[in-house]
Amino acid sequence: MARRGSYAKGIAKREEILTVALDLVASQGFRRTSIKDIADAVELTQAGLLHYFDSKDELWVEILRRRDELDLAHDWQAEDPAALLAAIVRHNAEVPGLVQMFVNLSAAAATDAEHPAHEYFRERYERSRRDLSADFRAMQQDGRLRTDIDPDELTSVLLAVSDGMQIQWLFDPTRDMAEHLELVARLAIAQVPPTSTP
Repeated sequence: MARRGSYAKGIAKREEILTVALDLVASQGFRRTSIKDIADAVELTQAGLLHYFDSKDELWVEILRRRDELDLAHDWQAEDPAALLAAIVRHNAEVPGLVQMFVNLSAAAATDAEHPAHEYFRERYERSRRDLSADFRAMQQDGRLRTDIDPDELTSVLLAVSDGMQIQWLFDPTRDMAEHLELVARLAIAQVPPTSTP
């Protein structure tokens, strides 16, 4: 019984760490949030905090996973996959520290197959491409997406625009990430107007 209670406390503490870390990174920024900041906020030593994770890098990956879980659970009120992506990107502008973390890890560290974030991003892109492509195929079947557009290619382009605009936005926050994503989506979704007869 004592062991079970100890295990439950450990799970609860890990959840607390992730919740607090997510808030700190979102508000303070990825580079300005240290392990010490997180440990202090949850009343642990740095060694005590890392007892719950294999490494600092694993903690960063778990923070990103938590953000994904929250995004997936949220009702974005989006009518199509492109609008959903734009809504999430628009929300990201409110949490610059998480954008900074995502860009830093995805564009640099995680490209190394040995890095703890590599598998997370590989799976994330695979899942995103699969789900968005399926939604775009459904749009094609009910006439809301041009038939000359390949859903897989459209998905890859929209993800590339999303990630690329996040990098530009970090340099220039006046850039509207979602607006650029919506532009590309409009070009793909727009139907060719019917030819009028004289």
